[in-house]
Amino acid sequence: MARRPKVPKNMSTLFHSTTGTLAQIQVKTNSLSLLSNIVRQICPDLPEDAFNIVNFLQSTLIIEVKSPVWGQRLQFERNNICRQLNDETQGQFTKIDIKVNPQGHRQTPNQKTYEYIESVNNKSSVQNISTTTASHLLDIAEKAPKGLKEKLQRLAANASKRNK
Repeated sequence: MARRPKVPKNMSTLFHSTTGTLAQIQVKTNSLSLLSNIVRQICPDLPEDAFNIVNFLQSTLIIEVKSPVWGQRLQFERNNICRQLNDETQGQFTKIDIKVNPQGHRQTPNQKTYEYIESVNNKSSVQNISTTTASHLLDIAEKAPKGLKEKLQRLAANASKRNK
């Protein structure tokens, strides 16, 4: 069998093609930026990082907000946003789903968060309980119910072991 020569494809044709994964990603990102612009026009008082157009599924647009306050603001403008979306997208989007994510969609990892997690996971960095605190725990344990009493006594015993 004769060998077929394969001519290398020009990579720029992948970016300009109307089918395939890259084309689908391009269409979706263009749609998300268009939808974001519509929301910004209707609610110009929202800060840049207060909301994010997360995704769209079927006829529903999913908007993620940082706080319930901004979520409520978008709830007030829901009908105006839906009407504008319906006009701009020729009826492609008819519903809006607003979700609150207090962690923030654009928040960068904070070094202090990592340090805190490491200190919690590290047994040697656990803070010691003073003998005064241990004696207070024992005083409270005298009047506590049986299960809580045992736990408080164990905690006080651990405190006295660490301090020695």
